[in-house]
Amino acid sequence: MKVVIMAGGKGLRFWPRSVEERPKQFLALTSRDSMLQMTYNRFRKNIDAADIYVVARSSYITLIREQLPYLDPSRLIIEPDQRDTGPCIALTARFFLQQGIDDVLVTAPSDQYIPDDKALMKALLEAERLAGKEKSIVTLGIVPTRPETGYGYIRAASESIAGQAQRVLKFVEKPNEQRARELLLEPDTYWNSGIFIWKPSTIDYYMKLYQRDLWNKLWLSEEPLETVYATLPKLSVDYAILEKATTVFTIPVHFVWDDIGSWTAMERVFPKDEQGNIIFGDVYPLHINNSIVYAEEQKVIAIGVEDLIIVSTKDGLLVCRKSEEQHIKMAMDMISAAKSSD
Repeated sequence: MKVVIMAGGKGLRFWPRSVEERPKQFLALTSRDSMLQMTYNRFRKNIDAADIYVVARSSYITLIREQLPYLDPSRLIIEPDQRDTGPCIALTARFFLQQGIDDVLVTAPSDQYIPDDKALMKALLEAERLAGKEKSIVTLGIVPTRPETGYGYIRAASESIAGQAQRVLKFVEKPNEQRARELLLEPDTYWNSGIFIWKPSTIDYYMKLYQRDLWNKLWLSEEPLETVYATLPKLSVDYAILEKATTVFTIPVHFVWDDIGSWTAMERVFPKDEQGNIIFGDVYPLHINNSIVYAEEQKVIAIGVEDLIIVSTKDGLLVCRKSEEQHIKMAMDMISAAKSSD
């Protein structure tokens, strides 16, 4: 089994600490190590270094080499540009198939919080056996603990096959609050972890079936990869393959897991003070409640506020109601559009 760590995201919802030049996977958010280092070390405890790869856009290669100096350059898969997880997974499969390698792959995000590496490995070994079968895709489904609107969900058949695995019936898009509460009560419903286990030949099969134009461009074009890759559509692998495939399974897991995708995720990792706050840096709070305040390189005074996210870094200032944090990415898209029009 080989592991491919996907480290090409921009982490916009963690702005202004996470910026495009140094996104969240390269930041120390939950420990002294960066999220990328934590992810690599988690797998390295159980898997040989020769079987761990990192895929990321070319602009992040320097950061990766700084943080993982022991990573063999031949274990680095370079995306010429960021085109979402669909093209990223396709490029990864092409990388292995061109070398005649068809071992089971674990494709995993670089920014997840999973403190129990033994439980993770146990689930992956079970998934490996199932993913080794022709055309089988296996996911890890997280047993939900709250009505979460920031994750996609998996609906599975009630009966188990091949151990813990259940056949996936449907992938559910990120729900609204009401639907999330309903999903929490529905049996055999899990959070989509974004960790997928499959063979390169399986990816090849489904790409040819559902994304033939994308796949043919990667394999058949005579133009340089950099030119071809820029023309690929921005598709998530969920939309490109998973939502359409018929032989998909999930293994329910109960270990602590968090997609560190936004500022409120910090509340699930760090303890709150008596007023329900989480404070980082040189912060002077007075009469504040249920807030997250982060200060970097300057003092921050917060007085009489509640349910806010306040983040101050050299790259900007964020003041946001916690209930509105899903709009941070929208605001960043507005900034990008404004820059493009200048």
